Amino acid sequence: CPDAVLAALGERFDETGHPQNLTSIHPIAAGDFFGTKGVDHYARPGCISRIVGGSYPSGPSKAEPPLIWQMIVAEEVKAYNVPSGIIFDMLREGASKRPGVLTKVGMDTFADPDQEGCAMNQSARTDPIVERRSFDGEDWLFFAALQPDVAIIRASTSDERGNLSFESEGAYLGAMEMALAAHNSGGMVIAQVRQVAKNGSIRPHDVRVPGILVDHIVEAPDMLQTTATPYDPAISGELIRPLDSFSIPEFGVQKVIARRVAQELKDGWAVNIGFGVSANVPRIFLEEGCHGAVTWVIEQGAVGGIPLLDFKFGCAANAEAFVASPHQFSYFQAGGFDCSLLSFLEIDADGSVNVSRLAATPHRTAGAGGFVDITTRAKRIVFSGSFNAGAKMHIDDGRLVIDKEGHTAKFVEKVDQVSFSGRRALAEGREALYVTERCVIALKKEGLTVTEIAPGIDLQRDILDQAETGLLVSDTLAEMDPRLFCPAPIGLNP
Repeated sequence: CPDAVLAALGERFDETGHPQNLTSIHPIAAGDFFGTKGVDHYARPGCISRIVGGSYPSGPSKAEPPLIWQMIVAEEVKAYNVPSGIIFDMLREGASKRPGVLTKVGMDTFADPDQEGCAMNQSARTDPIVERRSFDGEDWLFFAALQPDVAIIRASTSDERGNLSFESEGAYLGAMEMALAAHNSGGMVIAQVRQVAKNGSIRPHDVRVPGILVDHIVEAPDMLQTTATPYDPAISGELIRPLDSFSIPEFGVQKVIARRVAQELKDGWAVNIGFGVSANVPRIFLEEGCHGAVTWVIEQGAVGGIPLLDFKFGCAANAEAFVASPHQFSYFQAGGFDCSLLSFLEIDADGSVNVSRLAATPHRTAGAGGFVDITTRAKRIVFSGSFNAGAKMHIDDGRLVIDKEGHTAKFVEKVDQVSFSGRRALAEGREALYVTERCVIALKKEGLTVTEIAPGIDLQRDILDQAETGLLVSDTLAEMDPRLFCPAPIGLNP
């Protein structure tokens, strides 16, 4: 996040009342709860009137919501949650003077105008950002091109002519696409960098954004590499970490889920992972001596290596390659990978998943991000998480013990928001599996079907009675692999 420039923008508005009525566009979340204010620097009524984001700052439910969320809830800004890859596509179309994006990404989800049309509040619903159109005998979603007046991007180094390199960054993200869109629209490009170098000191192959697109350079030597991380050379591929320097998850309920997810993967696959339990699956492969059997790919652009956790999530150490995010999203949108590992907030009767909105505490979730781009054509998806919210559990002698049952069901009759359409996935012959600590559930044409049950769990009391929607039970119901529930490695063999 080019936080220094955004901070100056907010300070200018506070002092002068300008600029006014901005439309803010950010494909990936600009800011967080943990030291990088991002969009909150200028989230002021009068300064910003419209925001188009792939994701938004998110954090604990008891924390005060970020200013941008307060504005969204108060209807002080028109707010849209557009899939991250689609925003990059809209910028690319704007840069090329094409009218917009025709896509299947987001159909039958909240992005579809037949549902919410990406609108996050009533103000946005009065000014739609997407429509359905017929083309060549098929229905498509149409998003008009974006032509920004200003692009604010970041890089590691600029030379005196504005050529930008990214040697200390954990991803290229979409800097080139944003710069092109603004420049080709007659706008201005501002680049925040750590340092300025003499002309000719950056190798041509290392320049990711050429100086012909850049109008202004802002030097910010203390800018963070990622959330709460000043600098880690392994994130930017400048250092290769020993494999034994990566932490292995402690044995417990969450590790059981990650292990079971790992059993779904095959040697040679390219696998996307998301936040949550899934983020620990690469560590399971590492512990089991299977590192390298699959190649991890994440939306921010890293290919290979070991995806990182917590504040560093979205980055990878020891990556094989960095791909610009718009290209990575093209790969995802077309289903070019083998499997995706993702989390869930809610799952409903037809297998649809909500990962993007909690109506009671909206700032707890970041929005959809790249989730919709990834799941639209994914051949196989393994969703993972706890069966319900709030349960207290432990493992005793290879058996799962529920000490206190959860307070909120996650398997519900209808999700609050459709981030993934189970109905559409079934119609297109794609696979979806839901892995929890107490059972494994498959999406079948007959309905959600329990196929495996954890040792120590009672099917009726602990599963069927705890779901607010009907679950079918497989005729061949099996016990989950008992090795999952023991501390020793499970002998993973992808």
